[in-house]
Amino acid sequence: MTQLVARVDDEFIEAIDRLIEEGVVASRSDAVRQGLEVLIDRARRHRVGDAIVLGYQASPQTEPEWGWSDDATARMIGEEPW
Repeated sequence: MTQLVARVDDEFIEAIDRLIEEGVVASRSDAVRQGLEVLIDRARRHRVGDAIVLGYQASPQTEPEWGWSDDATARMIGEEPW
């Protein structure tokens, strides 16, 4: 495992130490790892979302592809007793 060294403000250390005391994270290293995991996952999800948008822009859905879901939704609502 590679070691990563970073400088952080005292406020971050105090907040991390509070998280350790509260049992949210096991250590400062654990807090940094979890934070990086969230950052990396957020960036990955953003890339996937962008790819989905680009895909729909390149090949938009046609009425037959989405029209059936509108029709089905309208029928389901119409069948509700309210």
